[in-house]
Amino acid sequence: MVEWCLPQDIDLEGVEFKSMASGSHKIQSDFIYFRKGPFFGLACFANMPVESELERGARMKSVGILSPSYTLLYRHMHFLENQVRHQLETPGHYSHLAAFYEDKKGVLHAGPGRGGSLPPVYWLPSIHRYMYPEMKITHPAGCMSQFIKFFGEQILILWKFALLRKRILIFSPPPVGVVCYRVYCCCCLANVSLPGIGGTVPESKPFFYVNVADIETLEVEVSYVACTTEKIFEEKRELYDVYVDNQNVKTHHDHLQPLLKINSADREKYRRLNEQRQMLLYSQEVEEDYNPCEEDLFVLFFLEQNNRIFQTLLEVSASQDKTLTAEHARGMGLDPQGDRSFLMDLLEAYGIDVMLVIDNPCCP
Repeated sequence: MVEWCLPQDIDLEGVEFKSMASGSHKIQSDFIYFRKGPFFGLACFANMPVESELERGARMKSVGILSPSYTLLYRHMHFLENQVRHQLETPGHYSHLAAFYEDKKGVLHAGPGRGGSLPPVYWLPSIHRYMYPEMKITHPAGCMSQFIKFFGEQILILWKFALLRKRILIFSPPPVGVVCYRVYCCCCLANVSLPGIGGTVPESKPFFYVNVADIETLEVEVSYVACTTEKIFEEKRELYDVYVDNQNVKTHHDHLQPLLKINSADREKYRRLNEQRQMLLYSQEVEEDYNPCEEDLFVLFFLEQNNRIFQTLLEVSASQDKTLTAEHARGMGLDPQGDRSFLMDLLEAYGIDVMLVIDNPCCP
């Protein structure tokens, strides 16, 4: 149940399920990103043993905030962690939360009567221009390297699905905070900064944590990236295109099966990414003044890769014969045979008019 909130007239229906992940009773603490209507939320959860039959031996609470944009929420995590501990130890004292709201409400809440005129929450493909400068200072150092370490070469599979704007659902048991960062990293794979690209595809939305209460919302979404702790979602295939169970990436769509195979071009991209990471680590040791972070490198690596693909596709579509050859595919950093299916899906998704003349070796 929602115990206390400010402002009191805001619609918080279902927020108690979003701010406390299913299965959280098994862990001591966690944090969780989620969506509530046009807002993004961040909540910190804590679980404290108590000698009380009424509370069945445990007191569990979450303290959270909502904002029109999620990129600044991380700054307030330390406050929320302290407050949830305070609420567990001395329940019913809300003065710190009220003071926080009064101080931040211009940032965190749109105010009455302005709900319809909120600035749009820009995501892909305009993320680079609008949100990236904020992102790099509001996400913890190392979340990208953990993402790469966790998925390995499979980040190239996720990259293709993200670029195709597929519905991606990541399952993991609690704690869910680190999985919310995987959602964020997954969205970072699909940045494009070329003008005129992305107008025909749906916005790829980071939904962060979802549960069964979100099923109706997900039913009408054509593109999203989300995570859940509820295994029941695996059976609800109509809700997702790609299901990620820990490190196992799978799809139930036959036409997407070829995209699950790692090819030689994927291995080359992964090798280059790691090579650049090693060079970055070396430069950080040698040049103390110049200190770009790994998050920058990761985002720019995929941004440049995506721009190269779309630049080539746009040039070919503007040419007289509109013919895309194996040579073009190699020039885009793709495997002419291994990425044939991906390229066909990409052309269809983005409405780019070119003719693919790469032979399919499987067919006579």
